[in-house]
Amino acid sequence: MNSKGAGSGQTEGAGSGQTEPKKAPRESIRVGVVGAGVMGSNHARVLAGLPGVHLVGVVDPLPAHRMRATELTSCRTFANFDELIAEGVDAVTIAAPTHLHHEIALAAIARKIHVLVEKPIASTVEEGREIVDAAERASVTLMVGHVERFNPAVAAIKQAISGEDILSIAITRVGPFPPRMSNVGVVIDLAVHDIDLIRWFTESDIVEVQPQLSSAVAEREDIALLQFRTASGVLAHINTNWLTPFKARNVTVATRGKYVMGDLLTRQVTECFGFKPDGSYSMRHLPVGHDEPLRAELIAFLHAVRSGAVPAVTGDEGVASLEIATRCLETSARPAAAASARKGPRRVVG
Repeated sequence: MNSKGAGSGQTEGAGSGQTEPKKAPRESIRVGVVGAGVMGSNHARVLAGLPGVHLVGVVDPLPAHRMRATELTSCRTFANFDELIAEGVDAVTIAAPTHLHHEIALAAIARKIHVLVEKPIASTVEEGREIVDAAERASVTLMVGHVERFNPAVAAIKQAISGEDILSIAITRVGPFPPRMSNVGVVIDLAVHDIDLIRWFTESDIVEVQPQLSSAVAEREDIALLQFRTASGVLAHINTNWLTPFKARNVTVATRGKYVMGDLLTRQVTECFGFKPDGSYSMRHLPVGHDEPLRAELIAFLHAVRSGAVPAVTGDEGVASLEIATRCLETSARPAAAASARKGPRRVVG
């Protein structure tokens, strides 16, 4: 089930049996941004500089956020979504808090407005599916903002393992506790990036999950060790936490013919190959591009809007990654609940 842009198909001419060519798109796409936090402000900054794009404005209920967006892009700002819609937009990017994704996305789709929604697509799998279904019925483009796919280092890794028999994937995504986080833990905030990458690298669904979670200093899980098996038999591991005083983003992929190592922050990718019986092998650094991931992502979204092509990250893919993240949380919660039940009520000694 892929969400495509409005008017992406051809229509038959009356009684002619011929197809009419698609109408040429307008030179400028009118785009709005919903949410002016850190990510939303970056959306606005990038969109303001893209050719063929008119940034209509940014929506945020907080005056301080609206002021920051204006200072950054000199664009108009609005206190609510309806004010933006009244100005006329072809597409919106949604970078509001996750619990608002469902409401805002459905409101935009109901008006035939194309949507890029930041990851995770919604708070729950059910809400995510409702967004996907609504976009399909309305024939509008729906793309999910899994921006890590557009990291040039990730693209280099993907190219290096193309056609290879993948055996295992290990991903580390750690860093300090972010004060802005309040309603989700590391699985939804961080690991969902890497769940998407595992599915994308292997082009296979995840069929087994074995999570180990802990809440060391936060109310929600701030340490997660996640193990997976894909339908194609690949073993994968994600190590993520909010306890490391510095950021680290590393990916290693073992195949039958290669061992690929990538640092997603420094954008260095190294490939080991030519393994010999004596243990020797060759090593080389792979070329990596310099594109800003968010810019590449927004360009891909706008291309899908203009062309009606399948977006780079479909709504279904966004829901699938959220579903695996949710399974990790639910699977981990069950043993904890069972252990608590076995202990029984605490006795009070008088």
